[in-house]
Amino acid sequence: MKLQLQITAHNIELNDFIKEDIREKAEKLDTYYDQIMRCRVVVDVPHRHKHEGILYDIHIYMTLPGAELIIKREQNEDLAIAIRDAFDAARRKLEDFARRQRGDVKHHEEMPHARVSSLFLDKGYGFITTSDGLEIYFHENSVLNNEFKNLKIGTEVRFIEEQGEKGPQASTVTVVGK
Repeated sequence: MKLQLQITAHNIELNDFIKEDIREKAEKLDTYYDQIMRCRVVVDVPHRHKHEGILYDIHIYMTLPGAELIIKREQNEDLAIAIRDAFDAARRKLEDFARRQRGDVKHHEEMPHARVSSLFLDKGYGFITTSDGLEIYFHENSVLNNEFKNLKIGTEVRFIEEQGEKGPQASTVTVVGK
């Protein structure tokens, strides 16, 4: 971290063990994103309930180049678990932030399109034909949203192909436009 870690406690006195645990977890955040400029951890006990016991709130404020990440984990009865959960959430946010900065964005392939070419409604299966002429088997259970009974020859569908025992088959068929 470029700047010092700040640990603040409200309505509670933190022992050295807890402070050291927070320091170690904060330093470990540096391995997920090494440009953290400031990290402030606030441990708070907002109210004491007779029946519920002491509840701990952990807030982590991180200043990064061009952004500030805020993590709030509230109402946990175990201080060590509250701290662990807050830093786990901080790690996930840092990883997401770093991914966005690098431009790593998940791209999902578009499911291929086809048209229903044969239907055997009484037997519960049919065939679709792709634009390049490949004929693919599908079972009524592969058609999403119980649309099998509404299919007609020529209906446009999207599908996910897999290799079956007798050749290619569609494991998922979605009616286009529904």
